[in-house]
Amino acid sequence: MPTRGMFLGRFQPPHLGHLSVIEEIVADVDRLVIVVGSSQYSHTKENPFTAGERVWMLDESLVERDIHATIIPVPDIHRNSLWVSHVETFCPPFDVCYMNNPLPKRLFHEAGYEVREFDLVDRERYEATQIRQLMHQDRQTWKDLVPDPVARIVGEVDGIRRLKEITSSDAANGTEEAMTEPPYKKD
Repeated sequence: MPTRGMFLGRFQPPHLGHLSVIEEIVADVDRLVIVVGSSQYSHTKENPFTAGERVWMLDESLVERDIHATIIPVPDIHRNSLWVSHVETFCPPFDVCYMNNPLPKRLFHEAGYEVREFDLVDRERYEATQIRQLMHQDRQTWKDLVPDPVARIVGEVDGIRRLKEITSSDAANGTEEAMTEPPYKKD
């Protein structure tokens, strides 16, 4: 019986650590669904890229590696007891979930899914918050941490300027807290 895996992340932005995990997962399953979580958020310090941009970045990065996956953006609902059924309404059926975040792991486990953890690849280096900081500081080393298509797309959407503008003190006053995701969300 074919196995379909599900991998959940915000991908703000997708980085080489994500791609390494995806490569491990596709070796373990017949099909892969990648859920781009918190899809309703964009244009904030924690979520500078839109769902469409994140899907585009992932898709181009996967095509470059000849990896086939279904990429689906899913918005948050902020009701943990309904989260799994919410994700299920957006996705084709899946058998096993790949995640390390304790809350989603618990929720999918309680819903009867097999949940598999994965090893994080050089987490101190491949961490989206740090990558966004490097982008904001104009440190070109961020490009070494993401797939080439991600760096290209960030340039095409003027993502560095966006990140700088939305994190300026005037832009962040009063709007940043209102638009950020719950504290349990991780990159």
